Amino acid sequence: MELFHISAECFPVAKVGGLADVVGALPKYQTKAGHEVRVIIPEYDVVFMNENAFETVFKGNVSLGNLNFPFSVHKESTNKLGFELYLVAIPELFDRKQVYGFPDDIERFLAFQIAALDFISNRDTIPDIINCHDHHTGLIPFMMLYSFKYEKLRAVPTVITIHNGLYQGQFGFEKMNYIPEFDLIHKNVLEWDHCINSLAVAVKCAGGVTTVSPSYLDEINGFANGLESLFQNVRYKSKGILNGIDVEIWNSMTDAMLEKNYSIADFETGKKANKEKLCSLFNLDATKPLFSFIGRLFDEKGGDLLPDAAFFALKEHANEINIFVLGSGNATIEDRLKNLIPEFKGNFNASIGYNEALAHLVYAGSDFMLMPSRVEPCGLNQMYAMRYGTIPIVRRTGGLRDTVIDFGDDGNGICHDQASVVDICYSIRRAKQLFENKEAINEVIERGMNTDNSWERVCQEYLEMYNTIIDKK
Repeated sequence: MELFHISAECFPVAKVGGLADVVGALPKYQTKAGHEVRVIIPEYDVVFMNENAFETVFKGNVSLGNLNFPFSVHKESTNKLGFELYLVAIPELFDRKQVYGFPDDIERFLAFQIAALDFISNRDTIPDIINCHDHHTGLIPFMMLYSFKYEKLRAVPTVITIHNGLYQGQFGFEKMNYIPEFDLIHKNVLEWDHCINSLAVAVKCAGGVTTVSPSYLDEINGFANGLESLFQNVRYKSKGILNGIDVEIWNSMTDAMLEKNYSIADFETGKKANKEKLCSLFNLDATKPLFSFIGRLFDEKGGDLLPDAAFFALKEHANEINIFVLGSGNATIEDRLKNLIPEFKGNFNASIGYNEALAHLVYAGSDFMLMPSRVEPCGLNQMYAMRYGTIPIVRRTGGLRDTVIDFGDDGNGICHDQASVVDICYSIRRAKQLFENKEAINEVIERGMNTDNSWERVCQEYLEMYNTIIDKK
C-alpha cells in the first residue's frame, strides 16, 4: 500500500505537541509493516534543516487569489526517520522558527495544502490513501473531491485524524477564492456556522475519521466547540484508535539523555541515579517524593490549576514533598509558578520553556507525573512516564481514561475525576502514602512499565481502517 501522511508537525523536525510524536512514529511502523509511507510537512526554519541532506524533487507556484507564492518540495535524502520525508518550502510563509501563532496562519496552511496536492498529483503513481492530520490539512479531502485541478486524485480515499477537535481552522468566505477552482454547487460543503471550518470540511469529506483514543471519540460527540452534531452524524465512519509511543526512542535501557540507563529489573537504582541528577540541577531533595508536570501551561492541560495545587500541597506536606514543572504557555501561569520558587525553596522549582533532553530526565527521575487535564484527546506523557517507571496522576478524561487505571483497582496509576485543585491535592496525598509503602509502589511501577503502548498494535488498527475504506471505494 502506498500512503501519505500530511501534517503541520513531525518529530524530530518540528514539534509543538503530541501531533508531532504521532506523525514521527506511526509512518515508521507502517513502513516496517511493509508499506510505502511518505510524510509531507511544511519546511520551517529549524535545526533539522541544517543538520541533514535534502534533494529538490518538485517546484511549483501556489496562487491564493491575487497572491502568488513559489514553492519547492525537498526530500530528506537518507530516510533517516524510517520513512520518506518531504518538506514543502514556501519561504514567504514558512521561513520562520515557530510552527503556529501568526496572523497569516490561514494563508500559510492553505498554501501548504495546495502545494502538497500539486506535488502528489504530479507524481507518476497515485497513492492508495492519504491520511490528513488536524485542521491544518482539513481542506485536502474537499479539494481532492471537488477542485478541478485534482481530478486525478478524486478516487483516492482520505482519512482525517483528529488530535484535538477544539482547534478547527475557521475563516470567512471572503477567502474562498484561495481554494483551487471548483463547481460552486459544492460551496455548502465548506460551510459550518456561517464560515469555512477546515476541520468540519475534513470530517464531511473524508472517507474515515479517527480520533486518538476511543474515549475522546465519545467526548467530542458531546463537546467539540460546535461540531457535536457533525461528529454524531459521522459516527458510522469514525473510529477511536489509541496512540502509541515509539519504544525505540522511549527506552530507559538505551536512552542517551539519561544519567543512568535501567530496565524493569533494576529500576530502583536507575531511577535513583536520575532523580539525584534532576534534583541536583534544581535544588531539590532526592529523598522526598518528586511530583512533576511536563507540558503546555494552558487551561486545557490544567496548567492554571498548578500554582494553587502546588501551593496548597506544599503547605500541607511542609518540607515532605518536591514539585517540579517543565513547560511554557500562559504568561500569568508562568509568573505564578516562578513566584513559588523563593517561597518554597528546596521543595519547588520550575523550568519555563521546553527542553527535550531535560524532559527525558524528568520522566526517568520523577516519582509521579501530574496530568490534571481538562481535555486530553490521547495524552502521551502518561505513557512515557509509565515506560520510565514514573506513576501518572491523571484526571479521567480522553486517552487518560483509556490508559491509566487507579492503583486501588490494581492499576498502573492514580486517578481523579475533577479538574480541580482539591482533586489534585487529594491525589498527591494518596501518592505520598503510596510512596511510603515500598512494596506497594514498586508493584504499581512494574505494572506501568509492563503496559504495552507500542505502535505495532496501533499501526495494525490504522491499516485495517485503510483497507476497509479502500474496499468501499
